Parts: sequence; structure tokens; C-alpha cells
Amino acid sequence: MTDRRYVIDEMISAKEIAARIEALCREIQTEFKDTDKLVVVGLLRGSFVFIADLVRELDLPIEVDFLEASSYGDGMESSREVRILKDLRGAIEGRDVLLVEDIVDTGHTLHHVTNLLQSRNPARLRTIALLDKPSRREVDMKANWTGFEIPDEFVVGYGIDYAQRNRNLPYIGKVRFP
Repeated sequence: MTDRRYVIDEMISAKEIAARIEALCREIQTEFKDTDKLVVVGLLRGSFVFIADLVRELDLPIEVDFLEASSYGDGMESSREVRILKDLRGAIEGRDVLLVEDIVDTGHTLHHVTNLLQSRNPARLRTIALLDKPSRREVDMKANWTGFEIPDEFVVGYGIDYAQRNRNLPYIGKVRFP
């Protein structure tokens, strides 16, 4: 796909994403097999497509809630300052929680949000990220489950944006400036 300012090269196909989600959901179901209800918390906005596919694939009693955190704005670099723009609607104390992140880059957002949720005393808190860029990590933070490890490239698609564009792509693509 070409835009006037940049080109997007496919990195991970829609088919690869779907297959990986199936495998991840089997592991999540094993972890939470004894739950009365799993609260799946999506980090908006980048995780919304991933969370939709995850919850459709999970054969568990599910409740969905969302939290919006920002450390990027419209840029390509993390500001490293995490701001909570929208908090959860429900309480998670004593409940099983799965935090869903689109991409772990520097680790600041996942670290901040995990600490915030942990302070609310969930029974269990686990994390899943569609993408992981370990070469960019500044905070010692890793999701319990990861879809794909990727190199230090700016990516879009499957819910992930660049300046609020390209979220609707069914695949993960690398942004390239010609």
C-alpha cells in the first residue's frame, strides 16, 4: 500500500496473526481454566482489533473493559511519559485479569499500567502483547505472552496506527519513507 508520504510493506500476514492468536488462546485458557470470569482489559487504542479476535477465540467466561494510556501522541517515538486518558469502568479487586497490549516497545506503558492494575489487587494479573520489540526496551518488562517478536521498525495495521491512520489494515506492516 502506498501513501503520498510513506510506503507500508507487509511484515506479518493476517493469516499468520490468526494462527498465532489460536495458539495463544490455548495457553491462556490453560492458565485461566479455573476462573469464574476473566476480565480482559484492552489498552486503547492500538489493541482493539487484537482484543476482539482474542475474546472471540477464548472459550472462557469473559468480561471486557478498556483503559487508555498514551506515550506517543501522533509521533513515531515514545515520550516515555505515560498518561492515563481513560480508566477502567469496573473494579478488578479479587478478579482474574488479562491485560492486552498491542506492542511492547520501551516497556514504559506496560510497566506503568501493570503497576496501576496490580495496586488494585486482582487475584491474578497476566499480560499479553501482540508485538514485542526487545531491542528498544528501557524498562525490564516483558508480557507473559507475546504474539510476535519484531525488529526495531515502526509498524502499523491490525489496530496499530501512525498519526491515527492505517489501523484498518488486516496485517502488520512496516512503515518506510521512500
